[in-house]
Amino acid sequence: MAHQHYRTKGVVLSKKNSGEADQIFVLYTQDFGKIEVVGRAIRKITSKLRASINIFYFVEIEFIQGKNRKILTDAILLNKLFVVAQISQIIEKLTVNEAKDEKIWSLIFLVIEKLLVSDTNTNELVFHYFAWNLFKLLGYSPELYSCSICLRKLLPEIFFLSPQHGGVVCWQCCNFPATEIMVDSVKMIRFFIKEPIEKVERLSIWGDNLKNLNKAFEAYFNFLADPA
Repeated sequence: MAHQHYRTKGVVLSKKNSGEADQIFVLYTQDFGKIEVVGRAIRKITSKLRASINIFYFVEIEFIQGKNRKILTDAILLNKLFVVAQISQIIEKLTVNEAKDEKIWSLIFLVIEKLLVSDTNTNELVFHYFAWNLFKLLGYSPELYSCSICLRKLLPEIFFLSPQHGGVVCWQCCNFPATEIMVDSVKMIRFFIKEPIEKVERLSIWGDNLKNLNKAFEAYFNFLADPA
């Protein structure tokens, strides 16, 4: 007998491990209120659902009603709270305990406020505005105008991002592994750091530009989070 599939949207409130590779998720859903669903084998690295559901994620899920429990069969990430989760991870990794900083708090408050009212299409922009400005407030702002090694002014050519050297490096100096960064990505990061968030929200970014910007962020953040 075929199981009936149910779909709904919800917020993931908590999770706990079960058995060798399962996880139990508690969600508050649009159609069913608070429910528990089991992600079978979701802790395995090969699970297709693993990246799509976690605490604080806003998701669309599909499940079937098993004999004793609801079984998760699909999960689609719906962006907004995912961005908040990303921001939370950055803050947790890069800030220290019991060190009050009004500027950092003001940045967090501003960005969360924007995310609550922003269009989904601007979430990536708001996220990058937050990330690069947090790096700046923490004293880790990358050099974006001159080569971090030879100190010559950057011309619109091939660039590389080297967190170890503190910013962008020209192709002539880059004789070591580094992340290639597009000229447009460098211009965008300059804009994020220099301009107010209202101007940032009016920008448009997509495709390869967004992929390259995300790649640059990951390289810079991963180095700061674990410089060893």
